Amino acid sequence: MNQVTIIGSGVMGKGIAYSCAISGYKVYLNDLNEEILQHAKTAIDRLLDGSFEKGFLKEANYISAKENLHYEVDLETAAKDSQLVIEAVLEKMDLKIDIFKKLDKICGAETVLATNTSTMSPTEIGAQTSRPNKVVAMHFFNPVHKMKLIEIIRGLETSDETVQFVKEVASQLNKEAVEVNEFPGFVTSRMNCLIGNEAMNMLMEGVASAKDIDKAMKLGLNHPMGPLELADLVGLDTRLRNMEYLYETLGEKYRPCPLLVKYVKAGRLGKKSGSGFYEYT
Repeated sequence: MNQVTIIGSGVMGKGIAYSCAISGYKVYLNDLNEEILQHAKTAIDRLLDGSFEKGFLKEANYISAKENLHYEVDLETAAKDSQLVIEAVLEKMDLKIDIFKKLDKICGAETVLATNTSTMSPTEIGAQTSRPNKVVAMHFFNPVHKMKLIEIIRGLETSDETVQFVKEVASQLNKEAVEVNEFPGFVTSRMNCLIGNEAMNMLMEGVASAKDIDKAMKLGLNHPMGPLELADLVGLDTRLRNMEYLYETLGEKYRPCPLLVKYVKAGRLGKKSGSGFYEYT
């Protein structure tokens, strides 16, 4: 493989594009309009510059990564020649299915179509295409350039060849992969959402402050980041969509905390909006 396309230039899309570019792949990052893509380019360039200045990237790698990155609003132009397309849009099934139907018509028969979903069914997405054997979930973690794991989730029709292909891509990206049989929430999201939701319930009940809940989890259970900090980083609107999906598919224990619902209604979406469980300036 030498070319990959990323659909969606949000937090995850930018991170995946950066990781692919520094790993030697030609990368097309696609989104709705030029303004959105310009914001993405600015953020990726800033990350590349910082990585180079701090010595994490050698000069040749830094230069080639910048040359490898292409920003394209037209989906067909972005995806038609890639051997792998990774969708990284909002956790909305209808939106994902619409994109995969379009990609199925645009891409060559051998192109692998991956979704970066953290909870949703690659089987359901793949069933809407003519190539369910070539559809898989690749769940990256935020921040992508620092986090070592990719969950690879096999749909009902996903072939062994496709799983092996994305495992090799994960290795090229210097990531570790775990293979998961499809079930709502997979491994990490199922556990993480449960922990985060309980932390929100404890905050709502007045058990402890957000700062002390997070501190207890970090120092007492050796979590690298507290569950409320992590929810702010992911985005509380994204976390709510994940919880609603898991509540629908797995039942009562995943009922979203009322405080999470209230914060999203108030526009307190976490770090990206300037406030969530913490204030950001």
